[in-house]
Amino acid sequence: MPDFTRVEGVAAPLPIANLDTDQIMPKQFLLGTDKSGLAAGVLYNLRFAPDGSTREDFVLNTKAYAGASILVGGANFGCGSSREHAVWGLQQFGVAAIIAPSYGEIFYYNAANNRLLTIVLSPAQIEEMTAEISNPASNVLTIDVENQVVRTASGRSYAFQMEPRHRKMYLDGLDVLGASLQMLPEIETFERAHWTRNPWTRVLPLPHPERA
Repeated sequence: MPDFTRVEGVAAPLPIANLDTDQIMPKQFLLGTDKSGLAAGVLYNLRFAPDGSTREDFVLNTKAYAGASILVGGANFGCGSSREHAVWGLQQFGVAAIIAPSYGEIFYYNAANNRLLTIVLSPAQIEEMTAEISNPASNVLTIDVENQVVRTASGRSYAFQMEPRHRKMYLDGLDVLGASLQMLPEIETFERAHWTRNPWTRVLPLPHPERA
């Protein structure tokens, strides 16, 4: 069974304030009709030069941080347009969690609804954590979702808070659709009561022309 209580892995420092969703997932990667293939677009203009060559000095292109599953970002992470593709792409790229001082509101809730962890720590804590993980010898973090604490390789601990609903969704392995379906009996009860009280608002299917 998957362990939904913790995330552990290489953490990459990405101290860029106001990193917006256009940078996370550029528009040219939004042409598909489904969610597939979005990993290729993640942070594309930071990972690659205009001629398509790899930017060797970008953190996610370095050997020490290749395959990082945690990003430690700057303030207002994920601001900009509301494209949910930014969240889907990060997940396809292998990112399981982001730690930052603050987030764009729509990105934050898109992430929570898709089970991408978005943890908030203070700017001072982020600065301290970024300094530690910038050393490849200590670039692993452990996020204990159940107890709401991040632990560094050196033993530092940082407590964080999650909204109770989002914490439960994560621990139960549910996205927003799965969480809604857990309430199906209540939804159906409400629906029946609503149509009983307001029968005139219900739109009934039109009769089939051949059966009229």
